[in-house]
Amino acid sequence: MTPRTGTRRTDAPDADLALSRHIVAGLMAGSPPAVSVSLWDGMPVADGAAARCRLTIRDPGVLRTLVLKRDLLSLAEAYLAGRIDVDGDMEALFGLDDHFQALIPALPWTTRLGLLRRAFTLSDAPGDGTSDRASGRRPAANSRAAIAHHYDVGNDFYALWLDRERVYSCAYFQDPTQSLDDAQRDKLDYICRKLRLAPGQSLLDVGCGWGALACWAARHYGVKVHGITLSAEQHRWATDRVAAQGLTELVQIELKDYRDLAGSARYDRIVSVGMFEHIGVANFPRYFGTMRRLLKPDGLFLNHGITSETGWQKTPLTRFMNRYIFPDGELARIAEVVAAMEQAGFEVADVESLRRHYALTLRHWVARLEAQREQAIACSDERTYLLWRLYMAGCARYFDEGSINLYQLLGSAAHQATPLPLRRDDLYH
Repeated sequence: MTPRTGTRRTDAPDADLALSRHIVAGLMAGSPPAVSVSLWDGMPVADGAAARCRLTIRDPGVLRTLVLKRDLLSLAEAYLAGRIDVDGDMEALFGLDDHFQALIPALPWTTRLGLLRRAFTLSDAPGDGTSDRASGRRPAANSRAAIAHHYDVGNDFYALWLDRERVYSCAYFQDPTQSLDDAQRDKLDYICRKLRLAPGQSLLDVGCGWGALACWAARHYGVKVHGITLSAEQHRWATDRVAAQGLTELVQIELKDYRDLAGSARYDRIVSVGMFEHIGVANFPRYFGTMRRLLKPDGLFLNHGITSETGWQKTPLTRFMNRYIFPDGELARIAEVVAAMEQAGFEVADVESLRRHYALTLRHWVARLEAQREQAIACSDERTYLLWRLYMAGCARYFDEGSINLYQLLGSAAHQATPLPLRRDDLYH
């Protein structure tokens, strides 16, 4: 185990150790065999031969909080505060959330009362360990402050675990053995083929990131690209990338909000990849309405974004995401997205789920980040490393189980002639 900076080595009395063993035994009864649990003395309390993940509790206060709250946010904040360590497959940890939610109501009331009594007997817990990044204030939807919170961690940090093209969105795998680099290049080309790009066309890339798709479309399809982003870090890097690739005549990258695009602008094609999650359901009419206004009558619009089967209900998971990862993030059901596009004047011509591809992508990212742990901490800090490891492993698990999804929706102007062929054969040639 690699020592963690600031990990709290408890000096709790022996009574806490005995009480904690009883609590862990009760909480872990019937738990997934993929997770083992040890206390601060290093001795396993719940251990299984098939365990892929080892949870080490460094502080008895963690157990008190877990008994009282029993949610993912409690585990996540304890991990970020250095009160627990997680070694091995982080994704397996998230299986405990369902276990805890189902366990307590199923226990006899006498057992529940015993857990509560033992929890309150433990030594006082320290502070919750929240950081300055988790101030609890939620920036305005899709604001520059919200974007900077996530994307301006540092270009060097992302470069450690993204692919060579620096694509921070779902890859498109031929099979699970394909490399991340190849799968991301396949994704870039797949989007270009879906949009039926042709030389001389104009393409608006909304939320262009580090410019991978903009440069790919210009270099391989001869289109003129206007990319916009709200991240200053991404804008600086993407601008340098365009110049380095000799694409300044074809690609323009601006630090601009989509809501500030000129009313007279019109594009043959519009693409939005991984930006839609920041919009917020209440802003769908303005977002899709703007895309429709900017699109030529015979144009195509591709929206690539994450959805949730239940929408953005207030849960421990959504609170964690809004507090630590995406301050303005909100996921909608796919039916809401389709309806919003239709209400804005689009005909939805093609809907494709890439859910399994995103689970594979995230597992690549987690493995790469873990392999570059020391470098990641050096170019950011330990908390950032822990946060991204936790966040991406959790997302992999929820994509795998299907509670969140990734859809590409291709739309054209309703009641207008469409440039799409009658069949999809051209996408696979």
